[in-house]
Amino acid sequence: MKLIATASALALSAAPVLAGGLTEPQPTPEPVAVTPVAPVVASSLWSGGYVGAQAGYAWAEADDADDEGPIGGLHGGYLWNSGKFVYGIEGDYDWADVEFGDAGSLDSIGRIKAKAGYDLGRTLLYATAGGAYADAEIGGDSYSDWGWVAGAGVDYMVTDAWSVGAEALYHKFDDFDDSGADLSGTTLTAKVAYHF
Repeated sequence: MKLIATASALALSAAPVLAGGLTEPQPTPEPVAVTPVAPVVASSLWSGGYVGAQAGYAWAEADDADDEGPIGGLHGGYLWNSGKFVYGIEGDYDWADVEFGDAGSLDSIGRIKAKAGYDLGRTLLYATAGGAYADAEIGGDSYSDWGWVAGAGVDYMVTDAWSVGAEALYHKFDDFDDSGADLSGTTLTAKVAYHF
């Protein structure tokens, strides 16, 4: 009986030690440092400067005389983008060979235009408007004057540096260089440009 009492006393005295051993706090693992990753923002193919050439056709009218003929020239500009919105400025110059019957001829036209469009990836749809400066011969005399121009176009990026496109523009010159003649015309051109 003494033996059972002694064994029971030893078991009871060891119980708190075993119980305490089970409730001791376990070591917590060190937190893993996570390095933030910056989001990748796709840059627009249409941002930056460009230069190129264009060729096409013009339909012009001076008062009651009208005719048509080829045009061609050079252009350059700069574009910025804000999300899918693309905007910028472009200057161009076209040599022209458009006769107004016996009334005269349109010899050249230059333009300074604002552009605004929508970025569809490799395709850019845009509207454009600005000032136009033309040289013409009317009744045997040379004239030049400012007017306005407005139109629309589409460009397609063939590679990351080269684009092709088409542009339609309407031009209007009231009382051209005080000649008494009102000039108007529409041009349709194909364009190619190098972007840098």
